[in-house]
Amino acid sequence: MADVYEVHLALDLPDSLPAPDLDLLRWHLGEEGGRADGDAYEHPLWAARGPAWRIGGVLIGELVARDGGWALTVRQETHPDEFDDLRRMVRWLGARTTTPGLMGHLRFHESHVPDLLTVEGGRVGGTLLRVDRTVPSANEAIPGPYA
Repeated sequence: MADVYEVHLALDLPDSLPAPDLDLLRWHLGEEGGRADGDAYEHPLWAARGPAWRIGGVLIGELVARDGGWALTVRQETHPDEFDDLRRMVRWLGARTTTPGLMGHLRFHESHVPDLLTVEGGRVGGTLLRVDRTVPSANEAIPGPYA
């Protein structure tokens, strides 16, 4: 499994999300009480927890109730063999999210530059960031408040 990618999602969902949709999300997150959508998916996409194998950091997947709905954050490792299921699930989320604009990214584990996942009007799109070289900044990595 050398072709490992990082998938990161951060978005909000409405409180009107139907119970079957919540069950599907919980199943993908590996939570008790969740269930698969029939035979649509082989296995949960975001159930892994603990140290990441290739992308560094920690694998997470959380769905938390908040005022007005739900907050979802996912950071997982994925393989191109899972891209069909991942694409379907990301489009499914895009059609339901209340968070316009950036919803996450997909990054090959050896790359410094991610492909952005965006949503506008319920449709998910991608923004490919390509650079032929990187240029170190003389400034701090995180600018000061008045930069």
